[in-house]
Amino acid sequence: MSGVSSTRISGLLADWGRGDEKARDALIPVVYDELRRIARRHLWNERQDHTLQSAALVNEAYLRLARQKAPHWQNRAHFFGVSAQLMRQILVDHTRNRLAAKRGGGVTRLALDPEMAHLAKAELDVLELDVALEKLSALDVQQGQLVELRFFAGLSIEETAVVLDISPATVKREWVTARAWLKRELKRSTEV
Repeated sequence: MSGVSSTRISGLLADWGRGDEKARDALIPVVYDELRRIARRHLWNERQDHTLQSAALVNEAYLRLARQKAPHWQNRAHFFGVSAQLMRQILVDHTRNRLAAKRGGGVTRLALDPEMAHLAKAELDVLELDVALEKLSALDVQQGQLVELRFFAGLSIEETAVVLDISPATVKREWVTARAWLKRELKRSTEV
């Protein structure tokens, strides 16, 4: 985060966790740019006429976060990981609602970041990815969380290790395994 200390964010998160709504309200301007970066990452290479923009995605995620009375944030990385997970769910819900309204017309596409570019397609159907990620999480909760944090939140290996309370070496190893599993699963879903 540029110019904003991790200590300040952690302090605001801790205060919010103790029920301080002023801390919650003070947090958003401090983390807004980072939340927009995460939202842009979710919407990267979406079709041009996509109705959900990064600001709207951030605002919807904030509304969902703000409903929590006294959340227990482990640290700033945990907060951004939860935010990314909410944004993914909002995007999935948006896609499902749009498909229901159009009776199956079109799907929301997500472009993969360079670390995930080895997957079968340059773009992923957000619903296919959601189904695959749910399957992965059912098989291995930690790997599902790791994908959420690395791919959707854009957390570093070190930040992911802190959130999951595992070593960076374990994150690297599990990241390789999770990507390989997702690649196979997504390829399988496109062959059906």
